[in-house]
Amino acid sequence: MTPHRPQPGQTEQLVLSGVLTAEQAAETVAGIAAVQRDDGAIPWFRGHHLDPWDHVEAAMALDAAGEHERAAAAYAWLAEHQLPDGSWYAAYHDGDASTPTDRSRESNFCAYPAVGVWHHYLATGDDTFAEQMWPTVAAAVEFVLRLQQPGGQIGWKREPDGTPVHDALLTGSASVHQALRCALALAEHREEPQPDWELATGLLGHAVRSHPERFLDKSRYSMDWYYPVLSGAVRGTEAKQRLEDGWETFVVPGLGVRCVSPNPWVTGGESAELALALWAMGESDRALDVLRSIRHLRAEDGMYWTGYVFEDGVVWPRERTAWTAGSLLLAVAALGGEEATVQVFSGERLPSGLEPDAADCC
Repeated sequence: MTPHRPQPGQTEQLVLSGVLTAEQAAETVAGIAAVQRDDGAIPWFRGHHLDPWDHVEAAMALDAAGEHERAAAAYAWLAEHQLPDGSWYAAYHDGDASTPTDRSRESNFCAYPAVGVWHHYLATGDDTFAEQMWPTVAAAVEFVLRLQQPGGQIGWKREPDGTPVHDALLTGSASVHQALRCALALAEHREEPQPDWELATGLLGHAVRSHPERFLDKSRYSMDWYYPVLSGAVRGTEAKQRLEDGWETFVVPGLGVRCVSPNPWVTGGESAELALALWAMGESDRALDVLRSIRHLRAEDGMYWTGYVFEDGVVWPRERTAWTAGSLLLAVAALGGEEATVQVFSGERLPSGLEPDAADCC
């Protein structure tokens, strides 16, 4: 797509003291825009692969910055390259749909476009877009729900030959929970009730909140710690306690959030997502502290390094990803009150699904 640099006035909603000035926000938005291909695809960085989840995260950041045409092009790419069963491959070479590099199809990757589509509609009020993307969202949701297990959790993926993997990941299932709520919001907007989706959403939320034994043990990963809160499945006092319990394990004061404990590696994406989770549960001051702590990951071009090995004082890997920058911009947008981002991540106006009866749950 044509190179474009937002004007600082366009990014005033992304100004956050100690995190971003308007000029810095414009640099970061321009950095994401420079990664986007002419066909709308947003790979991690030029020459690397695209995965559907991170593609959507970057597109949402573009919407938060007012770059609605670019975001719409990203969603058009998804609609054009959706597979007949409603899914997308897990990875494409630099966004080229003709050369997938991983032909498995991951459930949370396929669910997340619903979050982005609803976010774009909220940001633009574009009913034509919502109508055009509805078949894409509906087909993706049906693909994902075919992987739901009797306990509510979502199987991780389908192998390239179509074999379902029934093992479930807590982070992935929590992300699917948020996506199903956004899909239900889109269905309500269209006045097309989806009772099966409501039941599936309620059962999944119950599993995320109450049944850790239904998921593979990935407790060393910080995402398994905060994602049930970020996704909206866990809130209130339970959310506060969950984050307190893992705080010393994962948060490195002044540097950010570990990706994996006890590894001495902090990452920008996890740090920004934790900030979003903190904001969503009403702890904006702590969220701001976390975002300020990763200023050291900002590169000269306005993008953000993926991570930093603090025992060695080394940036690693040597990559600046569109999704890391995107997650930072979304966290800033939420703290700054940008309405579409607030609605999607606060969850206050999203349907919750139907909670299962106690007799139906074990």
